[in-house]
Amino acid sequence: MQSVQRPADVREQALPGYAVAAIREDGLWRCLRLAPDALVDLDTAITELRSLRSTGAVLGLLDVDDEFFVLLRPTPGGVALMVSDAVAALDYDVAADVLDLLRVELPSEEDALDAPPWPEGDLGILADLGLPADELEVLAAEVELYPDEQLAAIGRRCGFADALAEVVSDPR
Repeated sequence: MQSVQRPADVREQALPGYAVAAIREDGLWRCLRLAPDALVDLDTAITELRSLRSTGAVLGLLDVDDEFFVLLRPTPGGVALMVSDAVAALDYDVAADVLDLLRVELPSEEDALDAPPWPEGDLGILADLGLPADELEVLAAEVELYPDEQLAAIGRRCGFADALAEVVSDPR
């Protein structure tokens, strides 16, 4: 019997964007790239972030396909998550995985039509780092900014903008 060839799973396809970990130790920030798979597989991003042992904050920043961003932050009981636009879950597995972990239903196709960005998750994920929930919500809803610009603004507010820019501009 001949096997049926299926299109490559989204998890096997590279997406534009970046996956970066921001780590604060002794009051100083450093950033490093995560595996490209972290843009399509939330478990990869979570596993990599958990492997980064630090006495300070560890934060994951995913700029997925210039469409939306995801923030991840390991916690003792799991992981805090925030997606800048829940509607992205209709087209991107990583966004659907975020909603699944948050136990939030996928938006319907009709809710998604012409909907403004719909942030979902822990909007207070960065409150202790200098970015209150209400400001993160406003930033996520800013339709004039691309996700990389939104993440750069988050970096400026939290104090790791230079480290993030250095890692993101490195072509490796």
